[in-house]
Amino acid sequence: MREPDFSIDGWCLEDGEAYHADAPETFWIPERQQRESLQPGDIAKLIFRISVDNGNENAAVERMWVLVRERISGGYLGILDNEPDAIAENDEFWIGTELSFSAKHVINIQEKDDATVALAQEEPLRRWSR
Repeated sequence: MREPDFSIDGWCLEDGEAYHADAPETFWIPERQQRESLQPGDIAKLIFRISVDNGNENAAVERMWVLVRERISGGYLGILDNEPDAIAENDEFWIGTELSFSAKHVINIQEKDDATVALAQEEPLRRWSR
């Protein structure tokens, strides 16, 4: 399954492992084993690069939470659990949008509870192309 692509989707995910490698003392990420063993209902923080139309910049970077829905080959399917600040509400990319991601994108984790496990079973606002 393809990852989000800036030129196709208008947004993409940044590589958290690369950020950590560039600044290991100041940019902490969870251990790889934790990032590779997420379960439905866990919540992962990812770094998003989002296309914006403002005269000075063509992209904004935001850290947002994604609710893990399921494990897939090479990663996860999740649901965006934040409202992006950089863009206005829309049907293409907003809270409830499904997306794919992998362990390299995860920069923080909140463990699941009964409420998040139930949320992970709900239908997303917009499904990711499979």
